[in-house]
Amino acid sequence: MSVAGQSSSVTRGCDCLAHRFGNAADNGSRQPRYPTDVTDAEWAVLRPLLPVPGWMRGRGGRPEAYCHRAILDAIRYLVDNGIKWRAMPADFPPWDRVYAFFRRWRDHGLVTEFHDRLRGRLREREGRDTEPTAGVIDSQSVKADAVVGSDSRGFDGGKLINGRKRHLVVDTLGLLLGVMVTAADIGDRTAAKVLLGQVADAHHQLELVWADGGYTGSLVEHCLATLALVLSIVKRSDNQKGFVVLPKRWIVERTNAWLMRTRRLARDYECRTTSAEAMVYWSMTMVMTRRLARTRPQLA
Repeated sequence: MSVAGQSSSVTRGCDCLAHRFGNAADNGSRQPRYPTDVTDAEWAVLRPLLPVPGWMRGRGGRPEAYCHRAILDAIRYLVDNGIKWRAMPADFPPWDRVYAFFRRWRDHGLVTEFHDRLRGRLREREGRDTEPTAGVIDSQSVKADAVVGSDSRGFDGGKLINGRKRHLVVDTLGLLLGVMVTAADIGDRTAAKVLLGQVADAHHQLELVWADGGYTGSLVEHCLATLALVLSIVKRSDNQKGFVVLPKRWIVERTNAWLMRTRRLARDYECRTTSAEAMVYWSMTMVMTRRLARTRPQLA
């Protein structure tokens, strides 16, 4: 019997594709016990938005042997608690199977596809168009773990941080439109030139992006001439002292705060920058599914 606000059992009757068409029923079930487990309300939202596995689309591969809901529970647990892959609790599927799922979704862009579907659904729920017309860009430097090699880490002299830098573009709700992870010594304008190009290609209705003073210079002209994108610089007044909330820029700062609440993102532990970017997407999927589950209309 499920309790409101808590997840129900992942059972042999689960309606995930691995149970319905794969071999997941052969591996039994697990009883949910962690705050990060997908609730029934969340599952009702995200289940129709999950990408269809390649083995169901004639692309070969063995039908999956572990429940998709249990796999999602495992990845959410890892991202939120910051554990090592090999430290995955025993009640989840084997850690190497969970990592194989994570790697497949990372390499084939499935985590981005899933994330974007959730973002579109949440924007519709908030009364917005699916595609945004305005966004905000910023970067955040974080310390890197010892496993991060020298080829993808650097020293941010402004923040005095040895590690990596996350470059984010978000919409006016703070939802992620694009992320790029670089060494911390890469300049904001250098990374933004690439990231804004990717975001503009993916979101054709985007017309305006707000940024701080670190993005001034030739980038403004480049965005207008090449991307047909207005880069508006929100500057801090020279007369202002102490902490001041600046218009529009606070939106992306709030998104950075959301990400830092997941322990896997409090420091960069990923050997590859693509894995670091995937972790950001997984963290945002948790934010969005929880919000969608709370605002889901009640059925009569």
